[in-house]
Parts: sequence; C-alpha cells; structure tokens
Amino acid sequence: MIDTFSTPFGAPLVPEFPIRFRNTEILSIWYRSDPAAVTALLPPPLEAVSDLVLVHFYVMHDPDRFGPHREFAVQLDARLPGGGPDGGDLHGAYSPFIMLTTDGGLATGRETYGQPKKLGEPSLEVRGDLLVGVAARNGIDVVTGTMPYKPATAEIASLLDLVPFATNLNYKVVPHVTGATAIRQLTARTLADVVVHECHVGPATIEVRPNAQFPVWRLPVRSFGEGYHWRADFTLPYGRIVHDYLAEGE
Repeated sequence: MIDTFSTPFGAPLVPEFPIRFRNTEILSIWYRSDPAAVTALLPPPLEAVSDLVLVHFYVMHDPDRFGPHREFAVQLDARLPGGGPDGGDLHGAYSPFIMLTTDGGLATGRETYGQPKKLGEPSLEVRGDLLVGVAARNGIDVVTGTMPYKPATAEIASLLDLVPFATNLNYKVVPHVTGATAIRQLTARTLADVVVHECHVGPATIEVRPNAQFPVWRLPVRSFGEGYHWRADFTLPYGRIVHDYLAEGE
C-alpha cells in the first residue's frame, strides 16, 4: 500500500496541516438580509443568531504550499445548540458559498473541512479613493463590495463581536462511490495564531447579482453595514466534528 496523505502520489493536491498564511489582505463587509432567507440556508440543527451576512474578499499574498491566490466567502451568524466543548452553544459563522482561484485551496477546503468551495475570479483592488471587492464567476460580477480607502482605524474585535467568524462552521457532505452518503457532518475550524497588522473601518456597500451557479442572491441585501479592511497572519489547523448526522441516524 502506498502511504500518502492525499493524491496524486508524490505531489498531493491536499497538504497536511497546519498551513500558515502571511500578510493576508481582507475586505470584510456585513449587511442585513431577510431572517427567513438566512434560516433557509442553515442545515438543522444549526440556528440563526441574527439576520447578519458577512462577506470577505481575500488576497492571500503568502500562504504555505498553495501560493498566492484570491478568495471570496459568505458567512452567516449561526449557533449549534449544545455543540460547545462545555456543553453550551457553539457560536460561529456558517459558510454557504465560497469561491477562490486555486485548485489546491479548493480541494483542501472541500475534502478536509467540507467548505462549499468553487472556482471563480474574486478580486480586491484600490480604485482612487475607493476599495473595491468583486466576486466573479462565469464572466458575471456576482457580488461587488465597496468602502472608502482607510477612512478610520479600528480593532477587528468589534467585527468579531458582531459575528464570531474566527470559528467557521461547515456542512460536510461526501458521496460514497456507490452513490450512498459516506460523510454527512457539521464541522468546525478555529483560526490559530492570528496576528492583525492593521485594520480600518468605514461605511460600505454590497451589490448582489443573480447567478444560477453561485446563488448569493438567496441572501438579498436589506440594509448596508460597515466594511473592515485589514491585514493579518493566521494558521489553518485541523478542525473537528461537532455533529455527525449518520452516527445519529439522521
């Protein structure tokens, strides 16, 4: 038997953890959506905590193994009753949609954490005095976010107080080769060794355009929130299973 963590042998697509990300630039914007729309995208027993939707536009300048790439993620404010280590609720950010530009990151996110990653063309750039994040797929700008360029300094803790996105929740579903379901779980992953180098806050806008292959339109924008433009280092560790549907007979 060939002993390898992932395939292909000698050049695995999915690397072993931990993975260090250095000098990652992020535009995070929150907005309010319809409570019913948020609930509709949460797999039970996850529950909505609020109607907040958080989107992130990432530029991964220097990550181990993957190389520089870009990513876009949508997260919902959610909790798992009784899912915490002490038996209390586990509060985190659930991911219904993620796109990125690298095959290694796509495979690693899906195979390890169960993240709903697809290839796309996310970007983040400065246009004059405006910071612009775009998540594009199929040649369509699916999500566009804007905020002024560094209008005021802030602490990222104020955004974490709204949605504790350092802990990411995912619905991991893996089909068996026979067509049965091999894995059906809720998983959690908490970022480690986070170092924030700078953070700025300001008014922000979000525009969502319908796309059948990346349906963020299911979370309509009802009011704008704020944007946080920040730069950080962090480590991706292994995650944990917080609910196993098959073991529970669900």
